[in-house]
Amino acid sequence: MYEKDGEQYYVVDGHVHIWDAREANLKNVHGKQFIDCFYDYHRNLSPEEVVWDYDTYTYYGAERFMKDVFGEGHVDHAIFQATLLTEFYKTGFGQTEEAFGLARQHPDKLTYNHAYDPRDGEAGLERLRRDAERMNLKGVKLYTAEWHGDSRGYKLDEPWSRRYLEECLALGIRNIHVHKGPTIRPLDRDAFDVADIDKVATDYLDLNFIVEHVGLPRLEDFCWIATQESNVYGGLAVAIPFIHTRPRYFAQIIGELLYWLGEDKILFGSDYALWTPKWLVERFVDFRIPGDMTEYPAITTEQKKKILGLNAAALYDLDVPRQLRLPTQAGDAGAEVAAGAGGR
Repeated sequence: MYEKDGEQYYVVDGHVHIWDAREANLKNVHGKQFIDCFYDYHRNLSPEEVVWDYDTYTYYGAERFMKDVFGEGHVDHAIFQATLLTEFYKTGFGQTEEAFGLARQHPDKLTYNHAYDPRDGEAGLERLRRDAERMNLKGVKLYTAEWHGDSRGYKLDEPWSRRYLEECLALGIRNIHVHKGPTIRPLDRDAFDVADIDKVATDYLDLNFIVEHVGLPRLEDFCWIATQESNVYGGLAVAIPFIHTRPRYFAQIIGELLYWLGEDKILFGSDYALWTPKWLVERFVDFRIPGDMTEYPAITTEQKKKILGLNAAALYDLDVPRQLRLPTQAGDAGAEVAAGAGGR
């Protein structure tokens, strides 16, 4: 929980990782390219005082994770988003069993979302069924630009991908997080295009599609899709660090998102360990739209509370302490709700 100027904020970090990109885990040069690109994002978009050394960045482990996210990071609950990249790393990039084990130790603090690749066909479907039962999955994280043999990406609306989305429905997995943002070397930029979101969101209305990184650099495309589709949400990971290096650019991003999507469909995420949540939460609470950017109204405290945690809490049925909820604006003024999770 974060408190500032008499206001209390329930914080859900909707995008965290434990990864291993140490030399011993690299399968080929592409693994080195990937972590180097990650480190460049971290180093170039972070305040100088929170930049890590490279060796720590390649692997930090559970103890450091718990300290940075919960001990110092103001976070009440965090959601692991698995990233496999088995073509680049011997044991995968995201350390899925370590993350899942940590979530089992701290179910009040952590939710674990696993990953799948529809190019694995029937064998992958069976593995998804086992994973869903063992891990009690409420969500998955998809990386449409991930390499798979000779394939360098897939689209969400392809036949096999649809089979997996239908299986998610059958298994009760409702939250589909999809990386649709800046590319990471050596992955291909076009494989992260947001257009396929439009098709599957229309066809699978009982699934929530959380577009991680809000489609950057395709923000306009994403906004036009998300304003039409009631089940499309925007995750701020990668977008929110611009609050430090490019505050006017961030003002444009958040202003456009609030205009098109509305305050109930935007979710905070640090993308830990690309960035640590402490400074992001603090900067966001303090953030104001510059006065000369008059096309965007001021961001209210209530909107910040929804974005920082209450929207994600609604998607994941998290039990928000009563004193951190918002009073409902419909009917009984004394009633309280976690947040409105629907569209505008």
